[in-house]
Amino acid sequence: MGESEAGFGVAERDEWSYAPSVGVGPLRFGMTVDEVIEASELLGRTSVGDCARDHALFSPTWKIEVRRRGMASAPPAVTAYACQAVGLFCVAADAEQGPQVAFDGIPLVGRDLSELESDVIAHAEARDVHFRYTPEGYAGPDDPGVLIRGQLVGRVLRSRPLFMVPRDGAHTEWDSLPSEEHRVKNGSTGGSTA
Repeated sequence: MGESEAGFGVAERDEWSYAPSVGVGPLRFGMTVDEVIEASELLGRTSVGDCARDHALFSPTWKIEVRRRGMASAPPAVTAYACQAVGLFCVAADAEQGPQVAFDGIPLVGRDLSELESDVIAHAEARDVHFRYTPEGYAGPDDPGVLIRGQLVGRVLRSRPLFMVPRDGAHTEWDSLPSEEHRVKNGSTGGSTA
C-alpha cells in the first residue's frame, strides 16, 4: 500500500478472501437472503429491503445491508444483493467501512483509484497477465466477477469493488449490476459520501 493509503480507512478492517464464481468472505453466491443474514452476523447488524425492479427480465431482488457493530450511523460495510431466481449474486464492499479483499495480493477496497490502477498495471506487467477497465474507466483485475466502482470518500474517489456472478437473464456481470449500484451520488457510484 502506498504512503497515502496507510493513514486512510478503518483501524481494523476484516480481511476477506475472494474465490471467483464461489463467493467472498463468508458469503457464497447462490445463498438465500436468510443464509446471507446468518453468514453476516460476525460483521454486524443487517437490514433487508426490496430493490427497485427496473428490468422486468430480472426476478425480484433484495438488498441486504450489513453495518459494523457499534456503527449504526455509518454506511453499510457490505451490501449484498440476492434475487429470487439465483440467490446471492453480488457483494459490494464499502470503500470506507468494508472488509479488505485482495485479488492475487492486490488490496481492492478503499484504494485511491489512480494508485489501484498503477498497482494493477504493475501486477499485469510483472506476471504477464491481463487487466481490465470497467466501462466507467476504472482499472481492475482481469476477472469478470470483480467490478471496480468509484465511491467518493471525503474529497478522494476510492475503490468500491463488487464481487459478482451473472444473475437470471443476464449475459455478464456488468449486465447483472443492481440498479442501486448504478446510481451516482456526488461523483461516486453506489456509495456513501463522508
